[in-house]
Amino acid sequence: MIAADNLINVHLPEDAVGDYPFTAVGQGGSEPAGQTYTFHTHHRAQLFQIVRGSLRLETESGYFIVPPERAVFVPSGVLHEVTYLQETERSYLFFRPEAVVDLPRDVSVIGTTPLLRELILAFLEIPRADAGSPRAERLAAVIIDQLETSPVAPLSLPSPTSGRLRAIAAGIRREPGEEWPLKELASRAAMSPRSFQRHFQLETGMSFRAWRQQAKLLKAVEWLAAGKSVGDISFALGYSGPSAFIAVFRAAFGTSPGQYFQGSERGGFRG
Repeated sequence: MIAADNLINVHLPEDAVGDYPFTAVGQGGSEPAGQTYTFHTHHRAQLFQIVRGSLRLETESGYFIVPPERAVFVPSGVLHEVTYLQETERSYLFFRPEAVVDLPRDVSVIGTTPLLRELILAFLEIPRADAGSPRAERLAAVIIDQLETSPVAPLSLPSPTSGRLRAIAAGIRREPGEEWPLKELASRAAMSPRSFQRHFQLETGMSFRAWRQQAKLLKAVEWLAAGKSVGDISFALGYSGPSAFIAVFRAAFGTSPGQYFQGSERGGFRG
């Protein structure tokens, strides 16, 4: 059972000298659907582990969906905004920056193994007043070790850097199943279709077609986490039918939509 004081918000002074001296502090609890924490930073690195529900996290450079049995690692000092897409049960761990130098320097969505989930729960069972105890420090060290070999999940979408393309990308993210004709989008950006595609590739590192496909897949994961049916998702995203959607989903995630939340990926940090 999560210790009572770990259900209270963690106070993290921005002055690192005034921060807790130990490796990690944690907080468990839940968030209502629609709860948003506007753009902010922490001097500690943060791990969000999602037990039930889902969240959307946005940074200056990308957009991330975090469904159940996944977590998102946010390095120290990264400006980010978080929106809980449905009622969500989550755990936070905040790490001193020097303790996680071997973890990614960019925001990463990761798969959480049963072992990692149990380790996080065990850490939260230790009262915050004892977070610097030998047992807590040992658990924190093992959690970090597990994070170093946790798989990165393909649940991110890079954002264009220019204002005109960012606005277009935001509209597509909101409604990825719309037709979005290339000529119309290029006209809105005051570009030719060829120039639009070239600039989009330069700013995101992805072709416009691949980016749109990824936007659809992230929306699909969001809807699957909310319990929407595969058939409804396939048609809402503009696929010809469930079979076409399932094939694209399997190619991207290595499993069918129906099996996606039945276990976490395996592997190590990549990319």
